[in-house]
Amino acid sequence: MTIIVRPDYHALSVIEKNGIRWIPPQQAELQDIRPLRIGILNIMPLGEQYEFNILHPLGLSVLQLEPVWIRLESHHYKSWPENHVQDVYVTYEEATRDQHLDGLILTGAPVETIHFDEVHYWREISEILHDARESIPSTLGLCWAGFAMAYMEGIDKFNYDRKLFGVFELENLDLSHPITGELDDVFWCPQSRHAGLADDVMESAKEAGILKLLAYGKDPGYTIFATNDDRFIAHTGHPEYNATRLA
Repeated sequence: MTIIVRPDYHALSVIEKNGIRWIPPQQAELQDIRPLRIGILNIMPLGEQYEFNILHPLGLSVLQLEPVWIRLESHHYKSWPENHVQDVYVTYEEATRDQHLDGLILTGAPVETIHFDEVHYWREISEILHDARESIPSTLGLCWAGFAMAYMEGIDKFNYDRKLFGVFELENLDLSHPITGELDDVFWCPQSRHAGLADDVMESAKEAGILKLLAYGKDPGYTIFATNDDRFIAHTGHPEYNATRLA
């Protein structure tokens, strides 16, 4: 369908090159369509360059989407152009003040070897996740954000001796779930992380009715999972990465 972006958006030429339809906000306001507002809390390093990795799959949706870029108040985006953060991004409070979000995406961050309580912006992230659980229909956590969702459910990560890096085979564990129902029985997904979740702990969480386990790989472990109410969807890999991102 179409994503709503400003005509001066820095990656507009890449969006057009990849065949993604877009319209400016002024045109969207004249249409008799309410787009889905999708919040994107981006804490990736060099996040300006990363943005297209999120916009590309969103742009392939059959629905009209309005990306709402969200920044943390407690984090200094030192590898980003400062003017870009201030010009394009809003706080979570600003994003939800006058209109609700139909969905929220939390990106990964290079802090998976650090305990959550020692991450300087963890308090703000946890407050956002608590609010999202109550007020947003569904929230997707990628890589570290997926671990954060598990931690909110009482499941802690552990650090690997060696970084998990590459494209790995995953088994689809639930062909009836809305997230994995249209995927193949076996599929491949990029991974780039220093931490994981113990299989036995994840299986115990499933037995306790805390989680739904949706995809598993021999090396990556349980990579896709959801809370029982499907308000949190976690993917500890990087399904958003394009073919050159891991190179």
